[in-house]
Amino acid sequence: MHRPNRRSAAFLSSPDLSWARRLVVLVTMVGLLAVACSSSGDGDDNAASSGTPATDGSTTAPPASTDAPKKIDVLAGMPPVTDPNNIYSETAPNDMSQAVQGALSRVYVPNRQDNTISVIDPNTMQIIDTLRVGINPQHIVPSWDLKTLYSTDTAEGRTDGTLTAIDPTTGKTTQQFAVDDPYNMYFSPDGKAGIVVAEARKRLDFYDPHTWQLQGSIAVPGCDGVNHADFSIDGKFALFTCEFGGSLVKIDIENRAVVGYLTLSGGGMPQDIRLSPDGSTFYVAEMMNGVVYTVDANTFTQTGIIKAGVGTHGLYPSRDATKLYVANRGHDHVGGNAIDGPGSISVIDFATRQIVATWPIPGGGSPDMGGVSADGSKLWLAGRYDNEVYAIDTTNGSVTKIPVGREPHGLAVWPQPGRYSLGHTSNLR
Repeated sequence: MHRPNRRSAAFLSSPDLSWARRLVVLVTMVGLLAVACSSSGDGDDNAASSGTPATDGSTTAPPASTDAPKKIDVLAGMPPVTDPNNIYSETAPNDMSQAVQGALSRVYVPNRQDNTISVIDPNTMQIIDTLRVGINPQHIVPSWDLKTLYSTDTAEGRTDGTLTAIDPTTGKTTQQFAVDDPYNMYFSPDGKAGIVVAEARKRLDFYDPHTWQLQGSIAVPGCDGVNHADFSIDGKFALFTCEFGGSLVKIDIENRAVVGYLTLSGGGMPQDIRLSPDGSTFYVAEMMNGVVYTVDANTFTQTGIIKAGVGTHGLYPSRDATKLYVANRGHDHVGGNAIDGPGSISVIDFATRQIVATWPIPGGGSPDMGGVSADGSKLWLAGRYDNEVYAIDTTNGSVTKIPVGREPHGLAVWPQPGRYSLGHTSNLR
């Protein structure tokens, strides 16, 4: 609040000043006071809502709105958005669902070339079990209801792919379901469908998430190498990355239809994708150029580029939803057999869209896919071309390496906090 200074008050009380002149001066001061108060407010609404380009090609985030959060009109059957400013508000360390009670604390690592899963006790950092699964396991995916983990076994080049179910309370496999080409898997936000990403078929297959009977399919002919995905804040659409097309495809979840495609400015090989806490921006990891693209969630347009590291691949929000951990695999190609690449982790601040830390893998490595521990203290990632797993301390970036099977890929840390799973290795809300 602005107040008149003492000199002004003394001037108005001077006995030599006429009452008429005092009145004019007083009116003038009131006007100036109103202007000053107005200029100290929020300013122009349009200016406050626009981002500022940074010198490295990234875009700084707009200031947070002071308006009361509005209720989000979500996809029918989807759990409500508790905090529109933070879609990860229900995935803090203490937000453990009743559905995960009794789940063993484990890290499940699919070894693609061995057709096995290494089971790690995160407390001892030791492998305590090895599970046999289907052919070419790629990712460990938590079910929508958080009660089952699935190994997506692609059987690459064949039609006998499977989903191998794991009971998190025993850490053992239970049954297998025949599913064609399950490279990756997601769940519709209403929990009514498991969405199998049939990468080799350029297709998204919708299954009953319990019986695994096919409900229907969406062909995505313009999405060569359909790969990873994330969903809008209201759950009504999803963006999938097109690994071999340098683009994204937008899918209408309500009507199960293709909306359109977006070619990224630098093309390349887009990999993982993750929505910002406020639901305004999708972050897209791109491996060939070692960057993270930002895409406006409302207009489906590219808005910026953030330079990361060699082989930018996986994206994981911190437990407090202030940072985004970016796994740079150290290899800018698919199927490479080189080891000890310049693997690293870039840490992006969500508020500024700037990299605030870089953590190298000591001696080199190939950090790929994984997830954050329930308490947020560790980032677990598979070292795909080095046959190892990395447990990374999120306070200082120090790394513990654990040898596993051949070509470990999309590991999952379990249990994790959250109300429901959207799939992949750790996309919970």
